[in-house]
Amino acid sequence: MNVNDPSLGEVHGSVDTTRKANGWRKIFSFIGPAYLVSVGYMDPGNWATDIAGGSKYGFSLIWVLLASNLMAIVLQSMSARLGIVRGRDLAQANREAYPQQIVFLLWIFAEIAIAATDLAEVLGMAIGLQLLFGLPLMAGVTITVLDTFLLLYLQKLGMRKIEAFIIVLIGIIGISFLINIILAQPSLDEIISGFIPSLPDAQQVYSTAGIHGVLPKETALYLAIGMIGATVMPHNLYLHSALIQTRKIDRSPEGIKEALRWSKIDSVVALNVAFLINAAILVLAATVFFKTGRTGIGEISEAHQLLSPLLGTELASTLFAIALIASGQSSTITGTLSGQIVMEGYLKIRINPMMRRLITRLLAVVPAMIFIAVSGDKNIDQLLIFSQVILSLQLGFAIIPLIHFVSDRSTMKEFAISKKTQWLSWGMALLLVILNFKMVADAIIGDGMKSHDGYYYYLLFLLPLLFLGLLVYITIYPWLKNKKEHASIAMHDDEEHLYDINTPAYQKIALALDFSNNDNKVIAAAIGQHGKAMQYVLIHVVETASAGIHGHLTADFETMKDKERLDGLTEQLRRKGYDVTGKLGYHHTAKEIVRIVQEENIDLLYIGAHGHKGWKDFIYGSTIDRVRHDLTIPVFIVNV
Repeated sequence: MNVNDPSLGEVHGSVDTTRKANGWRKIFSFIGPAYLVSVGYMDPGNWATDIAGGSKYGFSLIWVLLASNLMAIVLQSMSARLGIVRGRDLAQANREAYPQQIVFLLWIFAEIAIAATDLAEVLGMAIGLQLLFGLPLMAGVTITVLDTFLLLYLQKLGMRKIEAFIIVLIGIIGISFLINIILAQPSLDEIISGFIPSLPDAQQVYSTAGIHGVLPKETALYLAIGMIGATVMPHNLYLHSALIQTRKIDRSPEGIKEALRWSKIDSVVALNVAFLINAAILVLAATVFFKTGRTGIGEISEAHQLLSPLLGTELASTLFAIALIASGQSSTITGTLSGQIVMEGYLKIRINPMMRRLITRLLAVVPAMIFIAVSGDKNIDQLLIFSQVILSLQLGFAIIPLIHFVSDRSTMKEFAISKKTQWLSWGMALLLVILNFKMVADAIIGDGMKSHDGYYYYLLFLLPLLFLGLLVYITIYPWLKNKKEHASIAMHDDEEHLYDINTPAYQKIALALDFSNNDNKVIAAAIGQHGKAMQYVLIHVVETASAGIHGHLTADFETMKDKERLDGLTEQLRRKGYDVTGKLGYHHTAKEIVRIVQEENIDLLYIGAHGHKGWKDFIYGSTIDRVRHDLTIPVFIVNV
């Protein structure tokens, strides 16, 4: 039977929790995944609603952040449960459960959500760099592409190093706001009063809504919806179900129970840290702006400009910008990990990690650059809000399948969630979907009312209706479908049986030489395997500037010396009884090797691997990858 390929295979089970350890060592082996998830709850996309809510309504909306946080804890705990019990991430479980066409749509929506998330992180970092160093937004957005190299480096160091890096960034955010809160000196009584549920202008909302029923922007209800909608993010549910599998656990019922218990503790602690940071942003805005009569502050850059004058120190604005950069950096790392999880889980496609990171980042960077080029810096907060609207539409497509999966006793056995938790989960899902659709509908209706194009107006309504229809489908499908064979989540096809094997017969073998001390190993490997019954072709490529211009007509010193050396090696092997010829190539190593191999009708190529890694590949080039992709014959790589 074929073994299912794990989620995030390069770090799957890399943290061993089964070793005998006591006290803090045991606790620390489990703690970590939820902190990577928690940064999504304090990303730059949340800052605007927190700042607007605090500046306009003071402390009265803290309870909304608390309610959002409680929902997040429940949903993230269910996501971790799926990964621990079934060894599936959410994308893999969806591929098993739904028809292929629906799976493809869910993948598209998940990719859109991740792109929207990454867009918010890119903009947040760019705004932070502008506020701290005065960089133009376009330059800041461009710099964020370098994040991909940072994540690749961290992932090579291991999962624990990524978690440690994220925890340090969270610490920077927390300390920055703690100092600003101390400088602002908010009233503890007023903060406590904010935990009492209330909507200050609720009675005025619908009287000003108009005949179309559009919720007026900047009301307490509108901002409350925005806070809840921006808090629970779909990519975090994919992320947590995969990250939890980086822990190697005891698969006995007792071991699974222990893992579930510690993952819940991890989620509660990490997400409460995120809640405290979000609350700190709101409290800071309430203390500095609301209490001084500046109730119209809703933009990040505007809040940054006013902090220092109102608190009397430049440190306040500097810390605010540092926290914003740390928030964007930490969130973007988890966003790109989510992109890898979604692509591998839905499509069974595993591509080069660097390529996956670049694709995810470019999907965010390119729209941001276009928007900045067209609209300028002043409207950047509109793009941040738009990214949150996109996320709002995607949320139900992650929550609803997740509840189905963790409620299914046929797959979760005794670890399925209880009936009480199921009812609570469905209630939260319904509330979140309604609130998010309400926010999106209000934005669309408001936009449509400004447009005089009737087709555009109806198009704005069509998209949410299509989304709603798909939501209904994925909700009822698991209840209505008959029992049938699950789709495989394995990355590779089922095992093939061996029948007739045609053993290849090699007649002509090429050896790529670079005239270093490693050539002896390449030659030894080839003649040791095939003996004197083969024809051998020695290939060397002259890489001088002159060779690039004049090709085979080159007659510079290095070319002549290379030809002499190639002729010498050829003659030595002939004296030993081998059938050998030599061929020189010019300038482009990989292209010339491929050309000579094809012209000489070579059956097998031997080539040495020089051990270049990372930046050395970037500096010196990677010949082997280019050669093997351009050839259809076998390539034997000798580790020299």
